[in-house]
Amino acid sequence: MTETKSRVASGREIEATDPAIRLVVLALLAVDGVLSALAGGLLLPIYIGSTPFPISALISGLVNAALVWAAGRWTTSARVAALPLWMWLLTVAAMSFGGPADDVILGGQGLLAYGPLVLILLGVGPPAVVLWRSRAHG
Repeated sequence: MTETKSRVASGREIEATDPAIRLVVLALLAVDGVLSALAGGLLLPIYIGSTPFPISALISGLVNAALVWAAGRWTTSARVAALPLWMWLLTVAAMSFGGPADDVILGGQGLLAYGPLVLILLGVGPPAVVLWRSRAHG
């Protein structure tokens, strides 16, 4: 049996595990960032009555914050901890381009024209706060 040792990095204790396990966990968190972007973008045009209600943007931002926090528990690098957020941003960017028949996921008229901006602001804000706080305290 191998002994599990802990190492201290940036003022917090990180359990020494197999690097392959860390890689798999971080890759799964990155895939979760993609899923968060897809869910947030596809559920963005939800209405309450006749008024658009983009609650999925806020939920996506909170999920992103949890993903970045979880990634921060598996790495000491803030850049690597931001991997779910980077994947989320890449997915949102891909959704903003037209598809084969010029179908656009993020778009609309009236208030929904501002939906992508709301999605980006609410999707990036909470995880940015998590990254800033972890960097300030670490």
